Amino acid sequence: MFDGNFREQVDRNVQPVGRALVGMGITADVMTIIGIGMSAAAAVVIGSGNLAWGLVLMIATGLPDLLDGAIAKAAGTSSTRGAYFDSVSDRLTDILLFSGVAWYLSATRDDQLHMLPVAVMGVALMISYQRAKAESLGYDAKGGLMERAERFIALGIGLFLGAFDDRLLIATLWIMFVLTALTAIQRFFKVWKQASVGRPTPPPGPLGRRRSRTAGRDSETMAARWRRLQERR
Repeated sequence: MFDGNFREQVDRNVQPVGRALVGMGITADVMTIIGIGMSAAAAVVIGSGNLAWGLVLMIATGLPDLLDGAIAKAAGTSSTRGAYFDSVSDRLTDILLFSGVAWYLSATRDDQLHMLPVAVMGVALMISYQRAKAESLGYDAKGGLMERAERFIALGIGLFLGAFDDRLLIATLWIMFVLTALTAIQRFFKVWKQASVGRPTPPPGPLGRRRSRTAGRDSETMAARWRRLQERR
């Protein structure tokens, strides 16, 4: 929800910061790498039991993620390579943060609830896969109750509350799991509905041309088979 409603406005607001960072010689790739390093540090701090400081580092992790796109636009270096790197780093950041929470729960509890953040992470990765696969097929899979921005905010709230009582962190994780699962279901049926209506237009580029050529060969094969069938009759 936040990604769809506020992302463009936020990007416009941080454009002056992006231009300033470009003037300092900072590239978008460097900013993305800084974000990965900070998320790793946040995971270690959370895993060691310092949830308050882990929250501070997690919030700081969001800044490079917010600024790398603004830097790329200001420098005129936006590219598919950069978009790919940014997407992969987002997934890696999610894995690191939820792994830190799982590490913390495994060290402080005797039950199996350390698997709860792993479950949240797994469903979150399913959501990301749904979008990537749908867009590769020409469909739209954006939206949902618990996208990445909402998960980031919810995890921050959970860490803040967990600094006082880890039961509050666990309750927040359960809420995240339910809403994330609902988002995965929402996206599945959204794409299912689009796919049931008709075939999307092949995407531009080599992939689209390859699909078009394959479709053409399939049509020619069916036509040849039909002619042979008619001749035998």
